[in-house]
Amino acid sequence: MKKNLTLIFLFVSYLIQAQTTITGTVVDDTSLPIPGANIIVIGTSVGTVTDFDGNFTLTYNQDPPFSLQASSVGFETAVKDITSANEVIHFILIEGTALDEVVISASRTPERIFESPVTIERLGLKEIKNTASADFYDGLENLKGVDVNTNSLTFKSVNTRGFATFANNRFMQLVDGMDNSTPALNFPIGNLVGMTETDVLSVELLPGASSALYGANAFNGILFMRSKNPFDHGGLSASIKRGMTSQEAAGTNPYTDVSIRAAHKFSNKFAAKVNFGYLEGTDWAATSEVDRNMQGGTRETDLNYNGINVYGDEVSQNLKQVAILLESAINPATGQPYLPAGASTLAPSVDVSRTGYNEKYLTNYDAKSVKADWGLYYRPLEDDLEISYVGKVGTGTTIYQGLNRYNIDNFFQEQHKIEIRNRNFFLRTYVVADKAGDSYDMVFTGININRAWKPDLNWFAEYTGTYIQSTLAGANDSQAHSAARAQAETGRYEPGSPEYIAAFNKSINDPDLTTGSKFADASKYYHADGNYNFSELIKFAEIQVGGSFRQYNLNSFGTIYTDYDGPIEYHEYGMYTQIQKDLELSESLELKLTGSVRYDKSQFFDGFLSPRLTAGLTLNRNHNFRASVQTGFRNPTTQDLFIGLDASRAILVGSSPDNLDRYSGNYGVSGSGQNAGQPSSITQTGGAAYNNSYSEDSVLTYRTTGDTNDLEVANPDLIQPEQVTSVEIGYRGKLESFTIDFSAYYNSYDNFISQEYVIAPLYGQVGDNSLSIDAIDRGDDVTYNAYTNSEAAVNSYGASIGVSTKIFGNFDLGGSYTFAKLDFDQEKYPDFATNFNTPEHKFKATFGNTNLFKNFGFNIAYRFSDDYYWESTFGDGLIPEYHVVDAQVNYTIPSIKSTFKLGATNLLGDEYYTAYGTGHIGSMYYISWTINNL
Repeated sequence: MKKNLTLIFLFVSYLIQAQTTITGTVVDDTSLPIPGANIIVIGTSVGTVTDFDGNFTLTYNQDPPFSLQASSVGFETAVKDITSANEVIHFILIEGTALDEVVISASRTPERIFESPVTIERLGLKEIKNTASADFYDGLENLKGVDVNTNSLTFKSVNTRGFATFANNRFMQLVDGMDNSTPALNFPIGNLVGMTETDVLSVELLPGASSALYGANAFNGILFMRSKNPFDHGGLSASIKRGMTSQEAAGTNPYTDVSIRAAHKFSNKFAAKVNFGYLEGTDWAATSEVDRNMQGGTRETDLNYNGINVYGDEVSQNLKQVAILLESAINPATGQPYLPAGASTLAPSVDVSRTGYNEKYLTNYDAKSVKADWGLYYRPLEDDLEISYVGKVGTGTTIYQGLNRYNIDNFFQEQHKIEIRNRNFFLRTYVVADKAGDSYDMVFTGININRAWKPDLNWFAEYTGTYIQSTLAGANDSQAHSAARAQAETGRYEPGSPEYIAAFNKSINDPDLTTGSKFADASKYYHADGNYNFSELIKFAEIQVGGSFRQYNLNSFGTIYTDYDGPIEYHEYGMYTQIQKDLELSESLELKLTGSVRYDKSQFFDGFLSPRLTAGLTLNRNHNFRASVQTGFRNPTTQDLFIGLDASRAILVGSSPDNLDRYSGNYGVSGSGQNAGQPSSITQTGGAAYNNSYSEDSVLTYRTTGDTNDLEVANPDLIQPEQVTSVEIGYRGKLESFTIDFSAYYNSYDNFISQEYVIAPLYGQVGDNSLSIDAIDRGDDVTYNAYTNSEAAVNSYGASIGVSTKIFGNFDLGGSYTFAKLDFDQEKYPDFATNFNTPEHKFKATFGNTNLFKNFGFNIAYRFSDDYYWESTFGDGLIPEYHVVDAQVNYTIPSIKSTFKLGATNLLGDEYYTAYGTGHIGSMYYISWTINNL
């Protein structure tokens, strides 16, 4: 017994003796504390971070000697040797440049931006704190080469190197390794249900193709957002932001943004965190009444008026065709035709549209985002292996613009991830699921409020009949049209009336687009991916291998996709490897070579290889020259394959082979068509868009010229994966006090994916020069939006340069210029839209000082965008150039661990917009209080 007690005593004494506690501080070269600095025992993952005052305490279960490393983004790393227990250590970190910051995304391994083999942009804790934008996500607008298109106050789309739309499925967005794309729409939805600002550790952005490491969706760029690990960043932190938005159309409205983070390290083995974010404001109102059909047109000057942000006026008919139909249609009340034979000769062959409702009557412009996430982290070996579970949920209200304008109301998305990782590998699996909530299509809401009051046929019949009667009574054309519209509009539901409200509520709760406008959806996808780094096993080079698998489950209940009889399931997978070798050619010359290749396979398409080769040459540790050749590809999206949606302007039919006949519609045949021997109605499937159609542009030309030679058979090919080959060169370096980052690229696309408007006759075969032309003449046709690949070569090229320096001592000055150009023969292919949608010239600049005087800093950011032409399924139009100035001042009070910020975006007050049909972006003024956010 005594022997056992002695052994226990000796063992406990050893543990106590082996436990070394080190305390200290970390400050910059001006003696200011650096909160959130990382302190780590070199060779292990044991570490801690400094508190708000730059202090730290670290306990390590080993006796000295060992070494501690202190690091913080924007500073050079420092190392100190520990030779005795209970030492007090003082680190002084020298401020570095942006090129010294460490990134992970470029090569899936930590490396300095300076040594990255490809172009990369980064937003760290320092940049987030000093951004003049309202939040960190908006701060991406100030990064070199980045476009941020504002769809809504809560939904912004990030893009690089052109080809931008709000449905940006060429760009990937990852949050702690999880894809942030919504399952139903298959593209990122900004930060609507993303990260809270208090939990953001860093943001990295790779412009251009990244398929070699990240797969099909990393086609035109990828955004990485990393959160804080509770083992390294503990405590309670919060950010409270209050202010107002100001817009001419919407007025002045309050704005609130709150985020709270709580994290705790219970032991060296277990830690946890929870985050909550809440944002509420009023959206940028879209109020354009510009006529899509006529330059300068109004309802008074254009009978077929179709306002950009007016909905319901998309429904139009040709009066001549209506009159012909009424000559043969029997009025059940009288048993006689609605119009006597020959009356149609008095009807003009002009298109007339119904009167629509302005968007402001179809939405309340509420903008809201509520999100929460939590994580449990377990390190069974304390310093090497980590097992984690992360859950995320989010709901919100926003506006999305695709083919139409949509009120995304009470949208819900959830993510759940389990991950195992250490310094050499990770293996994760997660699920992403969404629900559409109370979302609805504002265009169809306007259309179906009109139909609830008076069906289209009745409205056009009254209009046509009154026009003919007025003409017979001696009225001129203008007077007859005026009388016809007045008669047809009799009893129209006025916004705010009980009848209007009842019809509105009925429409937004009805998922049948012939009578309603509600979206129903409960789609999801399951994803797994992993990576292993052999650097500790293989020494001659760093070798990595990895792979991924994704299973889609589409379930829109037939409201978006052709999943009328149950969910649509399909899958895709990929595998990759990378080898990286550093060669020291001389004391002043180093060469880093990287080669990677990925194989991806979709259930519907052949497999595809995506290789990437890069070389980086470092000269005198201050100059790095890089070059890369890489390929990328993207599989057609869920919408490209399985959509089946009548969007009024056209019917969208995905081009998966088994999708073509899943969509069908029953269409009425005109009276003259019936007289020519056709039935009163014909059922046509979506396959007609791909095997029996004319190009829309040629049909419009034919209707003007009457020359059948102008008709061109479309019959677009079924969609195939799109490929890109990208060549890039770049330079990063330090020239005296200047830091320079330059890159230039050339992209060549093959099988470029886009959409093409086609018109399919209800009878006849295109190219027969008889029956199909008769159908086009009589208006017996259907307009489709087909998903296909361009026959033409699509290329783009561009360059960007960023320069930063310090002036007047410690003032930060930076600027960047970006050039982007599309190479595509639009005149030769008028029906094909590339949606390049980016300005040719962009310039950005920042000026600030993080320590103008003790604890006080400021930052000013300026952005210029050249005008550019926007193309999308919603509409095409010129986006004027704009100049934007954002500014902020901040003051830190260390005694209460708080930073206060006063800021404004669009300080000049010149409203602008980044896409056709969206609301003009006004100004935002705010004050924020951030507490203990390390």
